[in-house]
Amino acid sequence: MSTPVAATATRTRKGLRPGVEYEFDRITIGREFSRNFVTRLLVEKAEQGGWELDRVRIAPDGTRRVQLRRRIIRQRMLLMPL
Repeated sequence: MSTPVAATATRTRKGLRPGVEYEFDRITIGREFSRNFVTRLLVEKAEQGGWELDRVRIAPDGTRRVQLRRRIIRQRMLLMPL
């Protein structure tokens, strides 16, 4: 098997709570790949990159459009008294 056709785009969006932001990654996977292969690919991305599954869309032609997300944790700058 060859590698999946992956058109990847990353963007950020604020979450439901203040101070929570998510980074999103979109992947397009061709129909020639089995469900088992796609599952292993997504598990690998989740374990290595901290991604979680946000949305999967299967087009009429069989291609899968997957949207992954991960939380962006920003540290607040604390002012220390002298």
